Amino acid sequence: MIRHARPVRDDAVDGRFADPDLADLGRRQAEATACCLVAEGVDHVVSSTMRRALSTAEPLARKLDVAVEALDDLRESDHRSRSYVPAEEFSPDDPATAHFFDPEADLHSLIFPDGYETFRARVQRGFDHVITRNPSRRVAVFCHGMVTAVYLQTLLGFEDPFALFVDYCGITRIAASSDGRRTVRSVNETQHIRRLLER
Repeated sequence: MIRHARPVRDDAVDGRFADPDLADLGRRQAEATACCLVAEGVDHVVSSTMRRALSTAEPLARKLDVAVEALDDLRESDHRSRSYVPAEEFSPDDPATAHFFDPEADLHSLIFPDGYETFRARVQRGFDHVITRNPSRRVAVFCHGMVTAVYLQTLLGFEDPFALFVDYCGITRIAASSDGRRTVRSVNETQHIRRLLER
């Protein structure tokens, strides 16, 4: 699993939902990630249907000369938001993000507007689809921060979905066995983009 690269801000207009593409830095992160993964024997590339994930997947797919399978179940929890602001730009003075700084705010309702259990079930279904359709194959799955955190939560059994953070283009490795076992091999590998991460 690979989290998408750094996106731009997107304040949607005309009734559409926010679906940002990558920033210039994000494009460099995506390219560095592709260079890291191209020699790892990846057989198939899957992505969330959201633009920031698809654009992160494209450099690897191009290098491997394969098509990207876009999977709606791997969309982020904010897929129906009218505004997308990268976390690095959050501010209590910005109307698009001020509610996240309210001590009375219910983070679960803000982060999971469709409901946490609904989101968790959708993510689980998405990864089950990838695993079932790709026996004995190595698959690169480009998705999102909360998608990664909640899927790992289901595998590792921790309670707080906000307890885990993955960086842009952080790589998390899962081994999936035909008997149903899922083994977490690593979480949030970032050595390939360390110089491209903003802190």
